Amino acid sequence: MSCTLIKVIITSLLIVAISELSKRSSLLGALLASLPLMSILAMLWLYIDTKDTGKVVDLAAGIFWLVIPSLVFFISLPFLLKKGLDFYLSMGISMSVTAGCYFLMITLLTRYGIKL
Repeated sequence: MSCTLIKVIITSLLIVAISELSKRSSLLGALLASLPLMSILAMLWLYIDTKDTGKVVDLAAGIFWLVIPSLVFFISLPFLLKKGLDFYLSMGISMSVTAGCYFLMITLLTRYGIKL
């Protein structure tokens, strides 16, 4: 239980740090947020918990393939906001379009025999 609490605290602190840094500098906030820190932490926690490098390999490969459709979110959100759409509506549309892209990517990967 204490290990889980440590994971939650470290991960939460990272999210708060990105949010606070972004208030001061969008460039530094974006830089910190764009680093694969969450992925690195997830792989670290997975390895510490399982000692299974095969699971880490599978997670890293899955992250690689699913980063591609996630980029749609970072294209659509600024586009919609610049067009004057409400923030929450823009977020909802961007998340929906991104979810559709995830579905499409998983479907394509499955069709071509790439297992996630």
